[in-house]
Amino acid sequence: MAVRKRRPTSPGVRHRSDLDFAEITKAKPEKTLIKSTVKKSGGRNVSGKITVRHRGGGHKRLLRRIDFKRDKHGIPGKVMAIEYDPNRRANIALVYYTDGEKRYVLAPLNLKLGDTVIAAEDAEIKVGNALPLAKIPVGTPIHNIELRPGKGGQLVRGAGTAATVQSKEGKYATVRLPSKEHRLIDIRCFATIGQVGNIEWKTIKLGKAGRRRLMGFRPAVRGVAMHPAAHPHGGGEGRSGIGMPSPKSPWGKPTLGKKTRKVKKYSDKRIVKDRRAR
Repeated sequence: MAVRKRRPTSPGVRHRSDLDFAEITKAKPEKTLIKSTVKKSGGRNVSGKITVRHRGGGHKRLLRRIDFKRDKHGIPGKVMAIEYDPNRRANIALVYYTDGEKRYVLAPLNLKLGDTVIAAEDAEIKVGNALPLAKIPVGTPIHNIELRPGKGGQLVRGAGTAATVQSKEGKYATVRLPSKEHRLIDIRCFATIGQVGNIEWKTIKLGKAGRRRLMGFRPAVRGVAMHPAAHPHGGGEGRSGIGMPSPKSPWGKPTLGKKTRKVKKYSDKRIVKDRRAR
């Protein structure tokens, strides 16, 4: 999709830019694949306490069921529509399978209307097809990668992202993720060929604060603009810095370089090269 500029008819659209949605072929979602409306928490947990600040409001959105598992093995499907999904940056493709079922999948780059996709052990190396890492050649761009066989794709699902198969040895494949992290993944895990589409999404400019509010974000106030009882950075006569030794959260915790993870995840042992390594 290309980026289009708006006519500067008001200050809100003077610097605004949008995607032209040339790839989108269907406006309304498939009724049978709508799960529900997205429930809004306002950043609050089950106790009603705000655990994520600056969240709230936003436009109402319908939740689409996306097939991340790609478990219809050996059954080909035809791409009947490319749709916009308000719940993610990537577009989604509506696939009609030969057994009569309809499903949504992530729309990779260069997937066209009328293309046939399939998930199978012996599938062709073609954009949109899903197959195990054992069958994917080294150097092939992939997305929607499983961490455990049969669990469904968990990695590389954002717009414009793609991972690469670096090597295969024994029962593991080394995959280079978009974050530059190298990770060992079971060669039985399925992945989809190609790069996730809608790669221009980062180039758009919102133009005004109202568009940000429609996305569900509320204003964020700088700590240095607050009074000293509300934030460690606050107070002082006139403009003042944040002080030493490091930036703090509103509760006095260090925020620059301080590690917050207490327990390692089960999947950390498969990391060959950490994304933070210099």
